[in-house]
Amino acid sequence: MTHEDILVIAMMVSFIGLLFTGFPIALILGGVSILFAGIGYVSDLYFDTMTGLDFMSIGMEVNRIFAIMNNWIMVALPMFIFMGLMLDRSGIAENMMQNIQVLFGRVRGGLAITVTFIGIILAASTGIIGASVVLLGLLSMPVMLNQGYSKSLACGTICGAGTLGILIPPSIMLVMMADRLGVPVGDLFMGALFPGLLLANLYMVYILVLAWLSPRKAPLIPNQPDLTWNLVGSALKTCIPPVILVFAVLGTISFGMATPTEASGIGALGGLILTIVNGRFTFKVLKEVVHQTFSITAYIFAIVIGATCFALVLRELGGDALVEETLTSLPFGPYGIVAFILGIVFFLGFFLDWIEITLIILPLLAPVIPSLGIDLGVWPNIDNPALIWFAILVAVVLQTSFLTPPVGFAIFYLRGVCPPEVKLKHLYKGVIPFIILQLIGLAVIVIWPEIILWLPSVTYQ
Repeated sequence: MTHEDILVIAMMVSFIGLLFTGFPIALILGGVSILFAGIGYVSDLYFDTMTGLDFMSIGMEVNRIFAIMNNWIMVALPMFIFMGLMLDRSGIAENMMQNIQVLFGRVRGGLAITVTFIGIILAASTGIIGASVVLLGLLSMPVMLNQGYSKSLACGTICGAGTLGILIPPSIMLVMMADRLGVPVGDLFMGALFPGLLLANLYMVYILVLAWLSPRKAPLIPNQPDLTWNLVGSALKTCIPPVILVFAVLGTISFGMATPTEASGIGALGGLILTIVNGRFTFKVLKEVVHQTFSITAYIFAIVIGATCFALVLRELGGDALVEETLTSLPFGPYGIVAFILGIVFFLGFFLDWIEITLIILPLLAPVIPSLGIDLGVWPNIDNPALIWFAILVAVVLQTSFLTPPVGFAIFYLRGVCPPEVKLKHLYKGVIPFIILQLIGLAVIVIWPEIILWLPSVTYQ
């Protein structure tokens, strides 16, 4: 092991250790970068290392940060955040909850199916896990408990449906991944669509089977009105506006009518219009949504700046070469190495948010994938099929880690809005079947990569 390798390991250990101090992660990333730039400079002077680092290396970050801020792809972030937050205030989810359950009221487990269906709509229209889980928890948890649903089934359904926002496009995480990996955002959006719908369908099949095997866990809604065309029309009427908005965003991208950045502007305007039409718009709401959008965007970009500094110093120390050499030397074979990488991402998901994993870890691990020579078939219209495939695998794994006890983020989002009778054990017990379903979905898209790659390959012909 060389001196440079020791510095790389020390830098990573320092970063992980400082995470537990409670300091803002953006400051930790920037501080560790400056510290090890100085250590690398001293090491070159007195220990004959060849890092080439000095404090001028940090000055190189000015150009990098300017390039990030000048990247039109990143403009989509505040637009999609604004769209999601505005739709959260629009009251559309409440209307869907009240009307859609009528369609499934005569099906055992129909209320849980309704929650999953609304989770799909929210995932496609907000893309923010915290907002989706909290909103679904506030809307559906009291109704499900009053109807006699199992607490664990209610918790698992809400967490599983809420986390679909990380995967089903338009997702702000996919925007960040595209920027870090240098792949088109549209390819990631199209590649994530079928895996997201696959997971949602697995959830609904599980709910129906469980309700059939254990009727007490998912009782029927009592005193259901007769299903009439008026009720069906009312339910569809509440679904049409968000569905149109989603198709307006994804459709303009898939048909080449707009770039993802331009489509994000359409989404932001559409969210504002739906809030006005639904009678929920006030200037106070607009002010609060704009303030939240600025806060979330500033938080993300602060981490982007810190992570860019961190990645530069780590690369100058030889960190990317060390990671690639270590991974390619593992005696697991190509798919074994991919499984090992996904295991690392899954573990890191317990402690880091998707932002840190996307900005720091993904660029270090991703260059290994094209060199493994995995046969994914021929996809002439996709420039980097291996990276597209790998990015969606990482997204599914991160979604799984957000559900996994003891520190899954979705669990704690829901715990904050649960009634007192719902205990942590109900949350833990409830998410386990959905974790298993996500692992099944992950295995399916590993075995059949065309589920990810087919839609991007035909969209932009």
